[in-house]
Amino acid sequence: MSLVEDGASLVEMALASLILIPVLFGIIQLSIGLYCYHYAADAAREATRWAIVRGANCNALFGASYCSPTGTSGTGATSNDIAQYVKSLGYPYSAAVTTTTQWCANGGPPAAWTTCSATKANIVGNQVQVTVTYSYPLVIPFIKSNTINLGSTASMTIVQ
Repeated sequence: MSLVEDGASLVEMALASLILIPVLFGIIQLSIGLYCYHYAADAAREATRWAIVRGANCNALFGASYCSPTGTSGTGATSNDIAQYVKSLGYPYSAAVTTTTQWCANGGPPAAWTTCSATKANIVGNQVQVTVTYSYPLVIPFIKSNTINLGSTASMTIVQ
């Protein structure tokens, strides 16, 4: 091999690395983003399940400390209780998530959740919807940093 061939290999490797390294880091970053989405989706399902068993009848069945851990409600879990529950799950990034809760007081699955409100209506048979969102910072070399909003929504019927 001559010095010219060695120099050509070095230039080829440098040019290939300009494409290979950002693609590799992009795959890693998007995989971590998918990991965060998975936990946001699971947190929404867990929080919804937690909310449906802490409805208006919960205090009579189990006592106030079980139904509203913050002690702020005499009639089951509130939006703040549900948000605190999500943060206490111990999932990665759980301290940075945003949790919103809506109750639908029409007694059945709503046609559109826009008719429902954040006003607590946790009566047995009503619907509760919990949305968990996380702003994931996407950083890939040579590409402008962006934030991707990852989130998931779960809804169930209140049973207690």
